[in-house]
Parts: sequence; structure tokens; C-alpha cells
Amino acid sequence: MASNYTVLDLPPLPSYALKPQPPLLPWMSDALFALVLPIVAYWTISLIFHVIDTYDIFPQYRLHTPAEILKRNHATRWDVFRDVVLQQIVQTIFGYAVSYWDPEPIYGKEDYDIAIWAQRIRIAQRAIPWALGAIGVNAAQLSSKLGGQTSVLAGVLSGGKYPQLQELVTLNGESVLAPSFASWEISTAKIIYWALIPLVQFCVGAIIVDTWQYFLHRAMHMNQYLYTTLHSRHHRLYVPYAYGALYNHPIEGFLLDTVGTVFAYLVTGLSARQCIIFFTLATAKTVDDHCGYALPWDPLQHLSGNNAAYHDIHHQSWGIKTNFSQPFFTIWDSMLGTMWKGGDVKLRYEKARKSADEWWEQQQKHAAAIAEKPQEKNTLAGAQVPSLAAQSVDVPEMPSLRRSPRKATSGNQASLKGLKERMSGSLPNGVPRVESRR
Repeated sequence: MASNYTVLDLPPLPSYALKPQPPLLPWMSDALFALVLPIVAYWTISLIFHVIDTYDIFPQYRLHTPAEILKRNHATRWDVFRDVVLQQIVQTIFGYAVSYWDPEPIYGKEDYDIAIWAQRIRIAQRAIPWALGAIGVNAAQLSSKLGGQTSVLAGVLSGGKYPQLQELVTLNGESVLAPSFASWEISTAKIIYWALIPLVQFCVGAIIVDTWQYFLHRAMHMNQYLYTTLHSRHHRLYVPYAYGALYNHPIEGFLLDTVGTVFAYLVTGLSARQCIIFFTLATAKTVDDHCGYALPWDPLQHLSGNNAAYHDIHHQSWGIKTNFSQPFFTIWDSMLGTMWKGGDVKLRYEKARKSADEWWEQQQKHAAAIAEKPQEKNTLAGAQVPSLAAQSVDVPEMPSLRRSPRKATSGNQASLKGLKERMSGSLPNGVPRVESRR
């Protein structure tokens, strides 16, 4: 009795059943987790760098001295904290509103999608005999010679024909003799599905974010109204520090960071769980780019040339019209000629450090003179010359100036000896108010 079956050209696709995907955390949806974790990462990394600042743990890797932070920045720590929290509230509300329209996360189709890619790999093999023939190689003869030694390679050379890989399956109630996938085809399909596609999505997302931020960021520097009204607030920090990364005007923060990132998410089709990784990485990179340290063992500073040292140049008065790219790559700066080309910046940084050191010495001398002559202090106050105590601000504890790239003289060492103590325990009552320099 003849067997009642037909032969298929391609391995059949498996059946599947879709199910709701449970969240990673039982008490929080993945969509909300993708919005909360970046905030946690932001303040965790910022706290780490703040501790490094406070206790002066890595002075040899500082881009700026503590005296520069006090002298050159035109925003208080409270101003920065307040605006960052406001932006994070806005981006969380907006992101959650966007996620409301997303379909419910499901799973159960993974094996089917992997089989789709395995079929595509099988179909692609049909071009191999033609490609070999174009260079004078007879694929059929080569396949027959290798057939007894390695059937897998012979099948590849013959255009994806594996006569030894067959199985009986039931299709619409009928027994069907169908080819099956080679193990290498399934393995390759899994790599494509689980690794290559997400990697491409992340790379495209990073390019979209970089493109969005570059052109909007550059426009805010080229247009006087946009700069004065919006972007100038971010540049009150001439000496960036970690949690000042998102110190922006609320409108700028919404347009530059929130909208750009959501746009990348929509274009790339990232899942909620992929967004957890992508959003958190982008946030961590942004904080790290403003940390104020060139740490040789910091992995985020070696992902590309766009790191803390690169972005710090943009925050200086002499580099403010360069290095617009953020947060991932430097592609647009390189292509459009806005990358810093002014040569070595060491002398420029040294000049700023020296100026800040001299400023701090003057503040110390002024404070000492007032302490020694109370009557003169009262006279100065009446003449509207503010004392150090009268100009205090509430700022977090700051590190001491234990190191400088230049060799300090004995006079400098004596005058700067008490900087850490004044910047920590007595800081609120001994530092001039930075707002007075706006």
C-alpha cells in the first residue's frame, strides 16, 4: 500500500500559543519599570560621584578642582536638584502616557519567529551554487565529493538540500514528509533573533537619539533666542558634575531628552524590557559624561570618544560652539566639522585652575581680615560690601583641593590648606553666593 504523503520544500513552521507576559517585578509593570530604573540609576551613579567628590577619592583624575566649582558655576546645588527632579517627573508622566497605547506584552511565539529566520537561512543557501558558479566553481561536483565526509557542508554547497534531514509531520490531517532544519540553521537563527536584532535596534536607537540631540542642541546654540531662553540654564554649570546632567530648562529637557528618546523607542520597536536596558544605559551615559572625572577604568568612558573629557570642553567658554554630540557617539561632530580642533586643552584648563586658586586665596584673606576686625566687618556691611557669611548658600559638602596638575608653591599650599574643612563643615557660612555672579 502506497504511503499517503506529500513532500514540502521547506521545513514547516511550529505552532504557537500566545500568553500574557508576566512583569519582571510582581508589583510593577515592565513599562513603568523602564521609566523608574533610569531614575534610580541617575541618582545612584550621581551619589557615587558625589561621594568621590566629597572625600576627594580620585583627585588625580579630576577635570576641575573644587575651587573651580565654587568660583565658576552660576547655579546652586539646590537649583540643580530641583530642576532635575522636575524633568524626571515630566518624563515619567509622558513616558507612562505613551506606554498606555502599547499592546499588552505577550510571549509564546519565540520558537515560531526563530523558525522563520531558519527558513530564511535555508532559502538564502539557494544562492550559493550560483555565487560559486560565478567564480568558476562547480557547486554540484564539490558537494558530491564532500557528501561522504561532511553532509552538512555538502548540503550548504548544494543550495540547502539535506536529503537526510526529513521527518513525518501531520498537516491538515494528512501525513506529510517534510524536511527538517539542520542544527546549525536553528543555532544561527537563535543568534539572529536573540542577539543580532536587539543589537541592531539598540544601535539604531542610539543613532536616532544622537541625531535628535545633536541638531536640536546645535540649534539652541546657533539661535540666540533659544539659547538665552532655554539652553543658557544648562550652561550655568561651567564645571559639570554628575547630577547636573539633566539640569535644563523644563521645556528644553522635555524636547531634547524626553521626546527624542521616546521617538527612538517608537521607531525601533523596542519592547518594554528592551527599553529598560536602553533607557537606563542612555541615562547612565549622560550622567557619566557630566561626572567631571576622566577615569581610565570607567567602561562608559570607553564606549566611544564621547565621554566626560569630550563633553566638558563644550561646557567651557572657549569650547561652547563645539562638541555638540551627545550622549553616545561623535558622528555628527566629526561629519559636520563641529568637533573641537583648537589643539591641546591642558594650558586652558591650567589657566582656569590657577584663576580659581587665586580667587579662593582672596576669599580666605578677606574672611580672615573680617574675623580679626569685627568693627571693620560692621562698617563693610553698612557700606553694602557683603561678607563671606552674608553670601552663604546651602550646597552639599565639597571636596578639598588636594591636588593640582601644576606643582603648587609653599604659599599656595598654606593658603589652600584648610579648603576641605571650609568646604565641608563650615561651607554654608563661608562661601560666597554664586547667584551674585549671574
